[in-house]
Amino acid sequence: MTELLDNYVCGRRAPGRGDGTTLYDPVTGAALGRVSNEGVDLGSAFAYARETAGPALRALGYARRAAMLGDVVKTLQANRDAYFEIAIANSGTTRGDSAIDIEGSIYTLGQYARWGASLGEARALADGGRHKLAKDGVFQAQHVLVPAQGVALLINAFNFPAWGLWEKAAAALLSGMPVIVKPATVTAWLAQRMVADVVEAGILPEGALSILCGSGAGLLDQLRPFDVVSFTGSSATATEIGRHRAATAGAVRVNVEADSLNGALLLPDEGVDSPAFGLLVREVVREMTIKSGQKCTAIRRILVPERLYRATSDALAAKLASITVGNPRNEKVRMGSLVSRAQLERVTVGVAELRSEAACIHDGAAQVLVDADPTVAACLGPTLLGLAQPDRADAVHRIEVFGPVATLMPYRDVGHALQLIRRGEGSLVTSLYGSDPRALASAAVELADSSGRVHVISPSVGETHTGHGNVMPQSLHGGPGRAGGGQELGGLRALGLYHQRAAVQADGAVLDQLGAMPMTL
Repeated sequence: MTELLDNYVCGRRAPGRGDGTTLYDPVTGAALGRVSNEGVDLGSAFAYARETAGPALRALGYARRAAMLGDVVKTLQANRDAYFEIAIANSGTTRGDSAIDIEGSIYTLGQYARWGASLGEARALADGGRHKLAKDGVFQAQHVLVPAQGVALLINAFNFPAWGLWEKAAAALLSGMPVIVKPATVTAWLAQRMVADVVEAGILPEGALSILCGSGAGLLDQLRPFDVVSFTGSSATATEIGRHRAATAGAVRVNVEADSLNGALLLPDEGVDSPAFGLLVREVVREMTIKSGQKCTAIRRILVPERLYRATSDALAAKLASITVGNPRNEKVRMGSLVSRAQLERVTVGVAELRSEAACIHDGAAQVLVDADPTVAACLGPTLLGLAQPDRADAVHRIEVFGPVATLMPYRDVGHALQLIRRGEGSLVTSLYGSDPRALASAAVELADSSGRVHVISPSVGETHTGHGNVMPQSLHGGPGRAGGGQELGGLRALGLYHQRAAVQADGAVLDQLGAMPMTL
């Protein structure tokens, strides 16, 4: 039987019991290890984090906590080779795709370490300026942000076991909140190993960083007022969290990043020979193939002017036909596998639903795999569908197939394109392609109400933009509507989730003594 990986709570190892759940290599089918938190005392784990680790963290101040994040970065950098081996084995990702997860998490942590250092050793943050409340100007109000005195429960998705962990934990730990991490079971090994390395290094106060692998049963029952839940995953699970008594009766703060139908829009004045057209084609192919399309920010719907529909279809199909799919250990392979055979089945079912409305332009299921057995490996080639009459469709505006799948559709004019994008009912990111700054700016503002991020690509940034689906810590990550309504990252704005805002009304002399560090979230 394979090894049972440790949980970590209260600053120490907490082995689970029983058979647990086995983790597999999604390409070879080999068993890699097992996870279980059966027998772990959840009540003690949450209480220790809340009552012991929290006060220890908050006693340090922002700059000291930022320095600890810097030490976490050093620990992760020292072990990155092992992390790549785990990612390739457990997630089926190529080395390049694994780097997006691993290097991206380290970069994000480093950014928060640097930003946090600028906050000094303050114990609170000033939110805006003062407001006079009386005619003589002596009695004033100052809004402050103070660290929430609870636990941050971080529930993460399977697609980014490293980045999903650290982009949340960085802001929470810098804020002074201890975190308990629940990674998605199927790819839990990478998150477990990273947390184990950091805990064993003794960087943070005991219990400030915990991880529970396996079942999520009972976790929400441990939440108390002033705790925070930050969740990434399906809208169905997000709904369950929102209905839990911790959220409804205890007012536990819940931040959600859910599935969304992100769009890419080519503006109407562009032609097939324009640089913007080439940039669209390149970015769509990249977004369909990175992490095998298993990204919450991936492009799902592609909108082009009616006159360019056939040309775009041909250009994308030609590019996708050159993508090699299979075993990520083979240097010829450009795209690895989905995370499991179960996920492959879900994607296959989803594609069938979309094909009830759309035609198939490029069939990924017909892809010949490199160095992988199609009866074992969870591999699927990029699949491009085409929808000539998008107004009559329903499924493509409602169903996100979480894999290398996207749908191309034509639009009549800009107003029609915006209407189609909004039928997705909220997305994490929408990208625009064009060359006219005024037209791009106008469309960006129009789409800002339904997008967490608007990524505008013109020829001037064609070689330097960070990518439609690449989440940078400097910018907001989240989105309205079906995207969950949550907000993460965005520089130091991310600290807002883990702080409580309060107004202090007092003599200006008293406010002078608050010691709150001015900062705009």
